[in-house]
Amino acid sequence: MSSDAAFRVLDAGTRAFWRTVGRSVDLDGEHAWLRAPAVGAGVIGPSWLDAAAAAVGGSVERGGERGLVPNLSVLDGPGLDTASLDPQVRDFYEHTDRWTMDAWSSWSPLFQPGGMLVEHLFGRRLQQLALPVQPLDVSHGIDSEIVGILDRDGRQVAAAWLRRLRRTGQFLFSGAYAVRSLPGADRPSMHVTFPLEKGNVQVFLRPDIRPDGALVLSSASRAFGGDGAYVVVHGPGGRAWAARTPISEEFVVHVDDAGELRTDHELRVGRARALRLHYRMSLARA
Repeated sequence: MSSDAAFRVLDAGTRAFWRTVGRSVDLDGEHAWLRAPAVGAGVIGPSWLDAAAAAVGGSVERGGERGLVPNLSVLDGPGLDTASLDPQVRDFYEHTDRWTMDAWSSWSPLFQPGGMLVEHLFGRRLQQLALPVQPLDVSHGIDSEIVGILDRDGRQVAAAWLRRLRRTGQFLFSGAYAVRSLPGADRPSMHVTFPLEKGNVQVFLRPDIRPDGALVLSSASRAFGGDGAYVVVHGPGGRAWAARTPISEEFVVHVDDAGELRTDHELRVGRARALRLHYRMSLARA
């Protein structure tokens, strides 16, 4: 069997696993909150952008000072007022293209072999979800681009955040960022989608604000329909399945004592910490 054929079998088997452990969902009805970009086949990278824009009758727009969220006030709700955010935190989300990033990573020894396997079998090959396994992988920094996904009226409905390793040009993550309300939630969540072949990985993050103006985004909910990470698989005839995963994340975007903007990112599998990432963001373009 050729390597390409072997990988096709691997990918099909992975999708079959998620169909087995997941539940059937109606993406045009009850579970429309899980409707998000996917690709047909092949390398992911930015391949999904045009189809995502076509799905909302709009277009893709590059350039300008674009942010992941045009105005963070859309996150406001009971117990959360984004006016209390530190101005640098707010500027990062509303004008992300102005900022550059340096990153550091640290894996738990228990989970690093699994991370290496996922990165080797899927991340490099598909140019998606290529979690940095070795600290030196990100030592030269990360280049990022924000691409707007606009509706027919020219309003940004999502932002594609394309992140590459500066040293190699390899894609780490290619994701769609938007704000979406979950069923029964008291306030909106940050919604991140990583398109995959015939499906995607989605993360819903609940926002909170610390007294020092830091933004905390967390996905600790365990129930289906709450904040957290989901795998969605598309099948024939418009059928789809979704599964809640045991992965949870927390991002703390804050300004340190020296006035620098930083992010602490922690990924857990169940109760165990698997990966820690730290980002330092610098304002490069004013």
